[in-house]
Amino acid sequence: MAGRINDEDVKAVRDAVPIDAVVSDYLQLRSAGGGNLKGLCPFHDEKSPSFQVSPSKGLFHCFGCQEGGDTIAFVMKIDHLTFSETVERLAAKAGITLRYEEGGYNPTNQRGERIRLVEAHKAAADFYVAQLETPEAEIGRKFLAERGFDQAAAAHFGVGYSPAGWDHLTRFLRGKGFTDKELTLSGLSQEGRRGPIDRFRGRLMWPIRDIGGEVVGFGARKLRDDDNGPKYLNTPETPIYKKGQVLYGVDLAKKEIAKSSRAVVVEGYTDVMACHLAGVPTAIATCGTAFGGDHIKILRRLLMDNGSARVIFTFDGDAAGQKAALRAFEDDQKFAAETYIAIAPDGMDPCELRLAKGDEAVADLVQPRTPLFEFALRQIVSRYDLETPAGRAAALDEAAPVVARIKNSGAQHEVAVQLAGMLGILDTQFVVKRVAQLARWARDRGGRGPAPQQSRAPQAYGEGPPAPSGPALTLRSPAHRTERELLKLALQYPQLVSPAFDAYGMDEFTAPPYAAVRQCVEEAGGAEAGIAEPQAYLGRVLDAAPDDTVRRMVTELAVESILRKTVDEMYAGIQLVQVRLRAVDRRIRDVQGSLARLGAGGDPQHLAAVQNELWVLQQYAQALRERGSDAL
Repeated sequence: MAGRINDEDVKAVRDAVPIDAVVSDYLQLRSAGGGNLKGLCPFHDEKSPSFQVSPSKGLFHCFGCQEGGDTIAFVMKIDHLTFSETVERLAAKAGITLRYEEGGYNPTNQRGERIRLVEAHKAAADFYVAQLETPEAEIGRKFLAERGFDQAAAAHFGVGYSPAGWDHLTRFLRGKGFTDKELTLSGLSQEGRRGPIDRFRGRLMWPIRDIGGEVVGFGARKLRDDDNGPKYLNTPETPIYKKGQVLYGVDLAKKEIAKSSRAVVVEGYTDVMACHLAGVPTAIATCGTAFGGDHIKILRRLLMDNGSARVIFTFDGDAAGQKAALRAFEDDQKFAAETYIAIAPDGMDPCELRLAKGDEAVADLVQPRTPLFEFALRQIVSRYDLETPAGRAAALDEAAPVVARIKNSGAQHEVAVQLAGMLGILDTQFVVKRVAQLARWARDRGGRGPAPQQSRAPQAYGEGPPAPSGPALTLRSPAHRTERELLKLALQYPQLVSPAFDAYGMDEFTAPPYAAVRQCVEEAGGAEAGIAEPQAYLGRVLDAAPDDTVRRMVTELAVESILRKTVDEMYAGIQLVQVRLRAVDRRIRDVQGSLARLGAGGDPQHLAAVQNELWVLQQYAQALRERGSDAL
């Protein structure tokens, strides 16, 4: 095994790679106020953004699923990497050379599996690009030219050529230090009679990159008639390539998709190229598989999925294209975005349309056309004879359940009215009631109605994110809300609560998770340490956490917005006083209980001591109420 990465180098990587820059490779971020950013969580499905990033603290936290941590934790989680693999990847981006505690520098053959497979693909992509310039690749260059793609276009998309021989790439990668096991595991080579041979031979090659821009697979187009393989051959499923989880062109399109809240889904690699070159930089494509749920998750995060977002599907006008459109409609309700379908005249795809009618025709094609639900309904209705009552009834029986799946009741009603028009049924209300009835039946059969609204804690000071409920927390409790706010201040604005905060005991925090965080702050040197060493402060608090649960709570509180827009000493003083005053009031009630139990016949000396403690506590409580933080 390779040695442990030097701690100073790990810290250098954390400091060198801003967390917002890394997270932005995977989802769209918008301002959440107070210097924080928000987006749709990449770790669970959600309708509104509860995922927050704090660039100043280098932390993220999701208030929905409770995932949180720093840059390294984010990349480990989202790309399923080990700690070492993650640090190595981020170090490579930042240009940092890592040192290892045991055995010097990390030998190449001991690096993480994913890192090695990605490196093999990068080397392969460079190899294929170089091969496109060779005499043998003339057939590939001709293929591109005939479709309107020049050398600059090929270079922009990294298009290359795989030589027709048995093992050109395999021998090249062996020379780069990759083992036969790594080459077959990567899908770049496959087992032959005498050892590994190239999987792709004599084909035009498109590199398939993940959302972070790393090459994880290839799409290969047949060029010769004597090639007995399929027209398109893709990388098989590998540890780094899952065809249902990648979108071709997403690395180039993601910023424009996020900026415009619009995505165009096409069918092939050349269609993506044609769209981008025609001024439609939001085009992406699936890689040899149907558009599905995992693709939707990627797009939703980029779109900041909401009612103003648009997804336009382009499919061929043939039967296969119509079938693909109906498959896409099956998942339509997973989007909050409005979905449309665009079919080019004469059934041309975007690449063919660009050749025949130019860039403007492609740009015009992907302007929102027919809503996807309308297309799906028209496909259903077209199969029936609407001139007869029986035909109209049968069409309604098939189409009404489709409309009933629409979750938004207002939209459902509107589409039901449109369906009545398509069918030529004059009694519109009959169709509307039929759809509503089917929707109720579907909910009843599934045992599920609309998702209940989660109760939210009242927010006394302006807008802020809904406070999540953690273990043993009841956020309807004013005490818990105030304790939470004070801990947020101690982590985010320690200068406003020090030194008073450091005198607070664990028992002043009634929620066990909050008491645990208070303990972590104390072990990290108190809020005073946050003033003396602000850069290292949060790291020390996190290091003091006894387990992942407490660590997640620390990141949550360090990232969550303060519930007041103006955060100053006065506001901090209010939280300090309220937490202390509730603790004093609890103690007063305990002492009063002791007095009642002692009664008149108790030990006079003990009774006097308890009465004296009660008097002191009552005076302190009165001072806190009258003088506020000056009495602390």
